[in-house]
Amino acid sequence: MKNASLGMFAAAMAVVGLAGAATAQSALKDEARVRDGIVQVGMAYEISEKCGSLSARTFRGLTYLQELKNYALERGYSNAEIDAYIDDKQEQRRLERIARQQLAQLGVVEGQEATYCAAGRDQIARDTRVGWLLR
Repeated sequence: MKNASLGMFAAAMAVVGLAGAATAQSALKDEARVRDGIVQVGMAYEISEKCGSLSARTFRGLTYLQELKNYALERGYSNAEIDAYIDDKQEQRRLERIARQQLAQLGVVEGQEATYCAAGRDQIARDTRVGWLLR
């Protein structure tokens, strides 16, 4: 993933605004639902950017990110915590590494468009969250 991917994670985190500051509960960044949701949006975005025959379902992506934000709010995370997490560059890099690893597990090879397209089509066919975010 290139700088555009880091920007994508920053944008996704800004929309979702998930809290990661210390609270009485575990850090939201460590909860699978949140982490995996952001990573899946990032994977779909990356596939859509690298495969000319697939595109992102932007409205679905934004709606899903809002659902994740609502989940965080329901769990008791404050807007101040949300704001702190939005600006966390280290967390953005961590999520990018996870997404990059998962894309590689799907057979994606950086710089090879056909591998992005094949992975995206497979995700669509399998009706995964990543596939649900693509068309």
